[in-house]
Amino acid sequence: MARRASSSLHPGLIIGIIALVVVLIFAGKSFFAKKPVSFGDTAKLDIQDFLQNGNSLRGNEYVVEGKVDERLRWTSASGQVVSVQVGSGEDSEFIGIEIPPDLGKTNIDIEQRYAFRVKFRQGGIPVATGINRL
Repeated sequence: MARRASSSLHPGLIIGIIALVVVLIFAGKSFFAKKPVSFGDTAKLDIQDFLQNGNSLRGNEYVVEGKVDERLRWTSASGQVVSVQVGSGEDSEFIGIEIPPDLGKTNIDIEQRYAFRVKFRQGGIPVATGINRL
């Protein structure tokens, strides 16, 4: 008696196609997902060092995490200055961070938490070089 040819797909081929589709979906999600720029390579600012002598920090970059308390000043030519509450409870302190015009496209909302990458310029004034909403 002659054997009939099988017309169905081989189960290994079906499993391979499903695995390929799953891998492509996960790769696409990770490639197209909007992830904020990480500041993991930058040291976190010790607020007490800043309060004691901010001028000694000039030229260095730090990360400041806190809640925006108020937008203090804004001009299209020089950017804006925001007041950021760093810490919580009795240990909280307020510092001003200058946001230059090239970062002015970022909408800074009051009462929202942000991570600012700051570089200290002459006089110990923190100037934002990157902003992430937390």
